[in-house]
Amino acid sequence: MVKVGTTKAQRKLFFNLRSMKQRYKSDDAAADVGTHRDTLNEEQIKAMARELKVKREEVIEMETRLSGGDVLLDPSPSDDGEDAFGPIAYLTDTRHEPTEMIEAHQRDILASDGIASALDALDERSRRIVQERWLKVNDDSSGGMTLHELAAEYGVSAERIRQIEVAAMKKMRKTLIEYA
Repeated sequence: MVKVGTTKAQRKLFFNLRSMKQRYKSDDAAADVGTHRDTLNEEQIKAMARELKVKREEVIEMETRLSGGDVLLDPSPSDDGEDAFGPIAYLTDTRHEPTEMIEAHQRDILASDGIASALDALDERSRRIVQERWLKVNDDSSGGMTLHELAAEYGVSAERIRQIEVAAMKKMRKTLIEYA
């Protein structure tokens, strides 16, 4: 439950609104007005505001609060196994939680220093292949060099460049795991 801040007048209105609504309902029934609505009409709102010495808008606001149902902030998974998203999903901000900040810092270090360390563990040809294929961005947004372009440059087949790349990635992964 979430507590909404209230003034003294709003608390008074909250505690008196239900009983006053019941009284107005019974008055309507006795007068045979014929409407058994749960909402208040304009005359009733004004009368309550006068009697409780609050603004008309405050009566309307409290009536809205009372007539609103409860909302589950963190719903359980549905019957079909899918997770349901409730309002809590939109309220959480984990960016400043200590564990999230530590993990983000570790990711940043791994992304910069860790990759540099992993690249240093490679021989010159493997390092260049990885840099050209994965770490270089050209002006024309096409990414790095293709296997065929590197194969032509080194005078080997594209398959050999791919094999060198796979071996280099395995070695980098091993170095990154040790670095972390």
